[in-house]
Amino acid sequence: MTEYLVGLAAHDEAARALYGVRPDGLAAMLRRLSPAHAALARVQNFAAACGEVLLLPSLDGLEAALLGLGQTAGVHGFGAAAGALPSGSVWRLEPGDYTPEDAALGFLLGAYRFDRLKTQAKKSPALLAPSSAPARARILAEAICLARDLINTPANLLGPKELAEVALAVGERFGAHATRLNGEALKSHYPALAAVGAGSERGAEAVLLRWQGSDAHAGSKLISLCGKGVCFDTGGYDLKPSAAMLRMKKDMGGAAIMLGLAQAVMRLDLPVRLQLRLGCVENSISGHAMRPSDVLQTFVGLSVEVGNTDAEGRLVLCDLLADAAGESPDWLIDAATLTGAARVALGPDLPALFCTDDEMAETILRAGVATHDPLWRLPIYAGYDSWLDSPVADLNTVSAKPLAGAIVAALFLQRFVSREISWAHV
Repeated sequence: MTEYLVGLAAHDEAARALYGVRPDGLAAMLRRLSPAHAALARVQNFAAACGEVLLLPSLDGLEAALLGLGQTAGVHGFGAAAGALPSGSVWRLEPGDYTPEDAALGFLLGAYRFDRLKTQAKKSPALLAPSSAPARARILAEAICLARDLINTPANLLGPKELAEVALAVGERFGAHATRLNGEALKSHYPALAAVGAGSERGAEAVLLRWQGSDAHAGSKLISLCGKGVCFDTGGYDLKPSAAMLRMKKDMGGAAIMLGLAQAVMRLDLPVRLQLRLGCVENSISGHAMRPSDVLQTFVGLSVEVGNTDAEGRLVLCDLLADAAGESPDWLIDAATLTGAARVALGPDLPALFCTDDEMAETILRAGVATHDPLWRLPIYAGYDSWLDSPVADLNTVSAKPLAGAIVAALFLQRFVSREISWAHV
């Protein structure tokens, strides 16, 4: 996994000036440049479109560059810089209509590459001078790159055991208390989670990290995070078609994101108490795999009929959420690649947010806007709750109706979270 930022230079030596500019600030920027550079920008029809780059030469080479940011606020222009600027060149960010943290974070994320499995990597990105990379931006970039590395790693190299070990290593790095469950202990504690992984030769695992900031105390806010870590999802006996299975190494994305978030919280030493629960499994087919119509037990005691073996993520999360809710966190947040229905409704760039607390939801939504990473809140509509009724168990994992799949999944998870808990599902 990433232990350094590929877009961060070792030192500031030979760093050139990078001027980020928006279309409405272009005229003022041209007045700041030398007459020769301003004339070049005009001749090249530089318009400050998002990601547009213009190199400004000197007598002996390269002096500086203009980077178009577009009119919309965000870090996307800086994200394009690392690939558009000359490979290996070092840049310092000049002040402009952006915060240094946003600019640095965009640059560092744009420099990300997953090429460690290639014998010949693509050209290296441009580099950001350390003086232009605030500490918080580095911390967030490292956490996001950790999650990206995990999601990009092929399933033959990242199974439940390997995912659990990465989480344990992160916890050890920051002095978190760690609990690891597998085998019979996992079956006893998280029976539904264990059932999802029963079909794979690679046994399911769960990891629990507990951490407290250096300025936190027993009365500090408790933030509890849960992540779905299905390292590969065949769909089980309700087998996915090949096109749908092709990218199922990413089905552990929820666990990767929650682990990255936990790492950022710990490295920033936020004054909170933190708990992280990850369910690390593989949904495979074998004589031991769960079947449609099986009835499973859960951590909280509810019996669940398996309506579809490809709705396994909610079985992973229900045990984790019930356990976490039992400790009365101030905020309980889970993340999962849970339903294709959410993606159909909102597309690939707008995650769905389900939340039981309006104030919590508004806080998350405002944070998404502020960081140029928006979400969209969907309702947990109680009118559909009866769609989960089962004739043989307390509830079914799915509805017989081919509608509102994302809402139905959220309603299923809500059955395992106490009503008084402020809970968000992403």
